[in-house]
Amino acid sequence: MHELAERIQAGDIRAMARAITLVENNHPDKLTLLSDVFSIKKQAHYIGITGSPGAGKSSLVNRLLAHLRELGLTVAVIAVDPTSPFSGGALLGDRIRMQQHFTDPGIFIRSMATRGSLGGLSRATKDSIRICDAYGFDVVLVETVGVGQSELDIMKVVDTTAVVLTPNSGDVLQIFKAGIMEIADLFVLNKADLPGVRKLKVQLEELLMISGQTEWVNPIIETISTENKGIDALWQEFVQHRTYLDETEAGRKKRKDQLELEVYDLMREELWKDVQAFVEADEAKQEQLKEDNLDPYEQASAWLEEWKKQRGRMGSS
Repeated sequence: MHELAERIQAGDIRAMARAITLVENNHPDKLTLLSDVFSIKKQAHYIGITGSPGAGKSSLVNRLLAHLRELGLTVAVIAVDPTSPFSGGALLGDRIRMQQHFTDPGIFIRSMATRGSLGGLSRATKDSIRICDAYGFDVVLVETVGVGQSELDIMKVVDTTAVVLTPNSGDVLQIFKAGIMEIADLFVLNKADLPGVRKLKVQLEELLMISGQTEWVNPIIETISTENKGIDALWQEFVQHRTYLDETEAGRKKRKDQLELEVYDLMREELWKDVQAFVEADEAKQEQLKEDNLDPYEQASAWLEEWKKQRGRMGSS
C-alpha cells in the first residue's frame, strides 16, 4: 500500500493534505495512491451544494457545519472556485468566509481551483473527496461557485446535490432551461424571509410536476441562514436522501452510473495527457499550430492517426 494511504488510514491529517496536493499536481504516483485510498474508503456522505453567486451558499454551509458538529459528526469541506482563464489564479474566498471553523479539529476545509477543467469541476475534486472519506470524515461537503458547468458536473462526484435558490432572483427558468432540474436532489430556498418566496416555491413545484419524477420527489426546504432557520430540516432531508440511495434499486443504480462515468473520465484524462505530450514533444507540430491557415479538423485527424500508430508500435515492441 502507498505510504500516504497508510498514513491516511491511520488518521494522519498532514498525510491527507499532502495527498490532495499530490493529486492536484498530477503526480506520477497519483493513480496508485488513489487506488489504495479507494480500498479503504469509509462511506462518508458526499453532499454537493451549488447555486448562483449571491444565493447565500457559504452562509448556509457555515450554519450546516455548526449543526453537524453539534450532532457529533466530522466534516470535510471542499470549496471549488473558478480559475481565471487569463491569470490562472482563483479567488478561493471560502477560506475567508469559513475562517471561524479553522480551529475545529473535526472540520477540514480545502479550497480548490477548477484549473481549466473541461467541466466546471477539476478531476482532483472527486479524488479529494475520496481521500477525505478514507481519512474517516462522516460528511464531505462540496460547494461550487455555481456558474456554468460546475452545477452540472457536481452530480458526478457527490451522492446528494442541493441547489440553492433565492426569491426574486429569476433563477427558476434558468435552471429549468439549463437542465439543472435533472441533477438536483433537493432545492433550498434560502433568504426565505424575502418577498416572493411563496411564488418561487409554487413555480418549483409546478416544474417538478412537469419533470415527471417518480422514485424520488425533490423536497423544497426554506432556510434563512443568517438567522440559523431551517438548517435542521435541511439536514434531515439529506439523511432521507442517503437512505433512499442505500435502500432502493434506483439509488443503487445512480451510484453504479457514477462509477461508470468515473472510469470513462479517468481514461479520457490519461489519453488526453498522452496525446498532449505527443504533440508538445515535437517542435514541428508546435510550429504548425501557429500557422494562420491551419485546418484544425484535418490536423487533429492526422495527428491522432499518427499518435495511434506510435502507440501501436510501442505496444508491439
